[in-house]
Amino acid sequence: MDDTQVRHAYGAVASLYIDLFGTTAQVHPDDLALIERHLAGRAGPVLDLGCGPGHLTDHLRTRGVDATGIDMVPEFIAHARATHPAGTYRLGSLDDLAVPDHSVAGILAWYSLIHLPPADLDRVLAEFRRAMVPGGPLVAGIFVGDEVGAFDHKVATAYRWPVDEFSARLRRAGFAEVERMLRLDDDAAHRPHAAVAAVASHP
Repeated sequence: MDDTQVRHAYGAVASLYIDLFGTTAQVHPDDLALIERHLAGRAGPVLDLGCGPGHLTDHLRTRGVDATGIDMVPEFIAHARATHPAGTYRLGSLDDLAVPDHSVAGILAWYSLIHLPPADLDRVLAEFRRAMVPGGPLVAGIFVGDEVGAFDHKVATAYRWPVDEFSARLRRAGFAEVERMLRLDDDAAHRPHAAVAAVASHP
C-alpha cells in the first residue's frame, strides 16, 4: 500500500480516528512520560511526524518545545490547525522533510512508521538522520512481533517489528538506542507495542 492509499484510507475515517485518539487523555501516561523525558526542554525545532490530530504536538508545545506537526492527511492538518491554533502544522511526507541538513533538534514518530513497507524504513530513517542535529533524540512508537510482518490494521496494512530488529535499523541509519519500553495491554484486543528512544550519532 503506497502513501496515496494510506492518505485516502485515513482521510476516510479521520473523524472517527480523531474521536478515538485525538487527545492526550487517550494516550497512556507512560507513553507521555517517555515522550517528555526525551523531547521536553529541547532547544530548537522538533518535528512531530505523522502528527495526526495534533494533540502530541500541542502537548510538546505546552512543555516549552518548538514543535511542528507534519502529516500527509489534509483532514488531520485541518483539525490540528482549528483545535490548536497557536501551533504550527503542515502537510508533508516522512521521506522528504523539506528542512536543511542537521537543522532539527528532535523527532517524534509516534506510530507513524507502522505503514511503511520494511524495504522503505531505512530510507526514511536516513532522512530523519539527515535532518537531525548530532545528539538529537528520536522517539518512535511501533507494533511488536516475533518477526517483521504485515497485519490487517483497521485503517491500512501495517507492520510489526521485533524491537531488536527495529533498533538495528536505527543503528544502521546513525542512531543509538537509549531507552525502550514494551507493553502488552491487559485488553487482548490491543497488540503488543513498544516505544524506542534513540539519539543521532555524532559524525
